[in-house]
Formats: sequence, structure tokens, C-alpha cells
Amino acid sequence: MRSRILVVDDEKMVRWGLRQALEVAGYHVDEAGSVREALDSIVAEAPDLVLLDYQLPDGSGLEVLRGVLQTGARPPVVMITAYASIGGAVEAMKEGAYDYISKPFEIEDVLQTVGRALETGRLRAEVARQREEGLKSYSVQNTIAESPAMRDVVRLVRRIAASEASTILILGESGVGKGLIARALHFEGQSWERPFMNITCTALPETLLESELFGHEKGSFTDAKAQKKGLIELADGGTVFLDEIGDISPALQGKLLRFLEEKSFRRVGGTRDVKVAVRVIAATNKDLVKEVESGRFRRDLYFRLKVIPIEIPPLRERVADILPLASTFIQHFNVELRKSVKGIDPAAQRLMEAYAWPGNVRELRNAIERAVLLSDGETIAVHDLPVEIRSGVGAPGGAVESIQLPPGGIVLEDVERELLVQALRRARGNRTRAAKLLGMNRDQIRYRIAKFQLEGLPVDDG
Repeated sequence: MRSRILVVDDEKMVRWGLRQALEVAGYHVDEAGSVREALDSIVAEAPDLVLLDYQLPDGSGLEVLRGVLQTGARPPVVMITAYASIGGAVEAMKEGAYDYISKPFEIEDVLQTVGRALETGRLRAEVARQREEGLKSYSVQNTIAESPAMRDVVRLVRRIAASEASTILILGESGVGKGLIARALHFEGQSWERPFMNITCTALPETLLESELFGHEKGSFTDAKAQKKGLIELADGGTVFLDEIGDISPALQGKLLRFLEEKSFRRVGGTRDVKVAVRVIAATNKDLVKEVESGRFRRDLYFRLKVIPIEIPPLRERVADILPLASTFIQHFNVELRKSVKGIDPAAQRLMEAYAWPGNVRELRNAIERAVLLSDGETIAVHDLPVEIRSGVGAPGGAVESIQLPPGGIVLEDVERELLVQALRRARGNRTRAAKLLGMNRDQIRYRIAKFQLEGLPVDDG
């Protein structure tokens, strides 16, 4: 598709000359001779570039420039100015113009400037598109956060993303979504247009991991046939995400600590310090306090990393998120697997909320994929769920003895409500103690109190 260029100049011969040259070069050209005509054309035609005279009969080209910058597309603007108005052109560049050309001008210079400006516009549009896709996929707004615990995480992520924080530590069990939070921090942050480099620290042996992170010089080891920049250097201005940071070797821990403190490093085999400005996000499912106490993780690195910690709670502690997450996964797998599952039947819902989800959100996603694939109806039924969920394997609490199902059957929700009432009364309304009696946590108790409308439950004093 031909690029569309708007030529704005009050001199008809200037417009004609530019039009002839630009059309021969393959561009589609529109003309305007005043501020009003230019602004109307920008709205109607959406040009890819504007060639704009500084002095117009009904005002200044700056008015047109400001109008262009208020549009969603923001096409590049090249100012056309007489020698006496160069100061105005410089002012226009400060306000956002791409470049300026002085009258009288050579057509070849105009074409070269137009080519560069259009390429810049294309790159800007591509960056904007990538950010839009990144936000669509990884924005913290897309995070399911019905539970109070997860809402706290989302609020914290928003504040950190907008800050100047350069080192962030994400903690949480395997499968809770640490990688998604890391990407949300990047795409919601100020360096969203810069690279996001992700490496899993357990994916490579120590020697290769060091080279992958810091790069190497030619000849530094047998296969180093040329200089290679590492992920940290390639991410300059952006974000490096170090997943499973708790598993790196003590030697590499020391080099990483030096980098975090000095913002510089040396490539493997190098003698010169390389300085970069990156945001480092580290994540681990390990208890780093225990790792420090055992001597497997450096104490000084631990404290350097945990300046701003984000702890993502396991799924069993945010029961209110289970069904909304499942609904999102159903929509996704309906498209991927060409199915039309509309929801989850109540019995299956109860089992899912009672299950402890040791594999967290990752396990839930896998369970929903399986259930959508196997389901032959409009809803996911109990028999569509994995056996461990149907049998309650992994559910918190100990064994239950001497409970017999009455001959006429029973409504399971009535039993759940009655046990909740008994636990709350025995604990005299203390939700933490009631949670322990039922093998739950406060979030699970809070969810069920709301579910069964027990907020005003009277508590016996005796």
C-alpha cells in the first residue's frame, strides 16, 4: 500500500512541485493551503506523513502540528521553513516534529527526509502495536483477582511498575503465575518499549548460564568464535527476568551481586566493564531464608534482591479466584479445541473449590484443558475432572472418620454450611481458629462465610 503524504503550504507552485516529485516516487499526495484545510484533511484522510509549512495565511504551522500530535496515529511531521523562520522550526521539533527542511530545497533532500520519517513512523507504529499486544496479554488489569489476597498483589504490582524500582523479587510456589507478574511489571512500566529478556536459571549449566547472562569475548573458551552480548546487555533500558534464581551456583551469585550493586559487569573472558541500566526481576519458588541459613544462597544477595518483594499466594489461599480463572481457561480452550462449553456444573464447582491445587494455577489450567476436551455437554461435569480432584487428593486437613451417608442422601452444601457454623461457634468467631479446625485458611473461610451469608452469625459465649 502506498504511503499517504499531506503537503501543507500556502504557495500553490510549491505544493505542485512537491506533489509531482512525491507521486513519481510512489506516494499518494493530498494538498492543503491553510491551517483549517490541513486540520480537516488530517481528520478525513489520516496521512502517514505531513510536510508542513511553518507560516500559513490563517495561522502557524505549530497549530497543525499540535493537531497532528493529538490524533491517535500521530504521523511524523516534517516542517518546511524559510531561512528566517528556522527558529520556529526548531521550536516545532521540540514540540514533536520529526525534522525540518529549509526553502529553497533540493527535491532529493526532501525525498530522503520523507523516507527516513516514514520509516520512523512505521517503527513507532510497530512499537505501539507490540505494546498493545503485550498489555492485552500481560496487563495487570487482566489478572484474575477476586480474592482479597490477589487484589493486594495487583495493587502492589501497579505501584511498583510505575516506580523507578530496579530490583524486584517475586516469591511463590510453582505454578502461581510469577512469570505473568514479571511481564506485567515490564509492560505496565516506563521501559515497556525496551526489551524483556527472560531466562530460566535451571535451564543451562553454570558455565553456559554465565555466558548467556553476561556474554563472552572471542576466544574466551573453545566454542567462543566471536564476541557475544549477553541477555543483560541486550536488555539495556528494559527488563531482565531471572526465573528460579534460588538455584544458581554460589560463584554466579557473587557475579550477579556485583552487577546489581555496580550496574556493570564483564563479559566472560573480558577485561572491560560494561555498564547497563536494566530492571532486574528475580523469581523463585524456594524459601530463600532457609536457603541462606543452609549456606546455599548468599545472605548479601538475598537482601539485595528482596528490596521490593512480591509474594504471590498459592491458589488454595485464594479460593474466590478458582472459578473465575476456570471460566477464563474455558473460553481459551473453547477456541483452541473448537468446543462450546458454557460453564461448570455446581457439583464440579464444589469439588474444585474444596481441592487444594498443589500445582496452583498451572494445574487448574491443565485440568480445565482436559475437562473441556473430554466434555460432551454444555457444562463440565464431575466425571470430566481429573481423578485427584474427584477423590479430594491434595485437599487440606486430616482423615474424616465415622461419617455415614443417610439412606435418603444429603445436600453436600448443607453439610458444608453446618460444619462452618460449628467451627465458627467453637472458635468464638475467630476466623483464623475456625480455619484451622476445618483445615482451611482465612481466605477460604472468608469466602464461605460470604457464600452462606453468615456475616452476622451469633456466637455462643459458653
